[in-house]
Amino acid sequence: HHFATVSHPVRPGDVALVHAAAGGVGMLLTQIVKARGGTVIGLMSRPEKVRSAADAGADHVLVSTGDAFVEPVRELTGGEGVHVVFDGAGATTFAASLRVLRTHGTMVFYGPLIGDVPTIAMNDIPRSTRLTYPVTEDHVRTPEELRARTAELFALVERGELIVRIGGRYPLAEAAKAHADIESRTTTGKLLLFP
Repeated sequence: HHFATVSHPVRPGDVALVHAAAGGVGMLLTQIVKARGGTVIGLMSRPEKVRSAADAGADHVLVSTGDAFVEPVRELTGGEGVHVVFDGAGATTFAASLRVLRTHGTMVFYGPLIGDVPTIAMNDIPRSTRLTYPVTEDHVRTPEELRARTAELFALVERGELIVRIGGRYPLAEAAKAHADIESRTTTGKLLLFP
């Protein structure tokens, strides 16, 4: 929620690239961007995840690994690029994500899920680009702010604009399997552990 309301306050007409759009965070981000009037280009690494991203509301769905998404995203945006990239992947996509931003675009980096982020040379960053790395502890600093953000999320749920999709349920004793499934990049939605 914070990513699409504070890190980059999505406005109607904004185009967002959401990495891992069939994953738990990606599916939630897609729905929040759509609720705020944005268009979503959902990116995923496996064709079997396309339906999950589309069901979450992605307007366009791309299956890609590494930096192969750059040209398709540029084509979908008429060469303009996107207003915002939500990237939690890491080193494998970071530089390419910067290349698909339009002038004054925002890179919201919330990873790294896959490898460390490379050192950034300021001269390598496209001009007039914002980079942000939101961390909950820094951006939700008071109980009042937490309650306000939570109320906004529950309002989205009550209106049917935000649905948390459960991709799997695991007994706590199988937590290692849940983690292995996430790392295998075969899961969609949120995974739950229960006692």
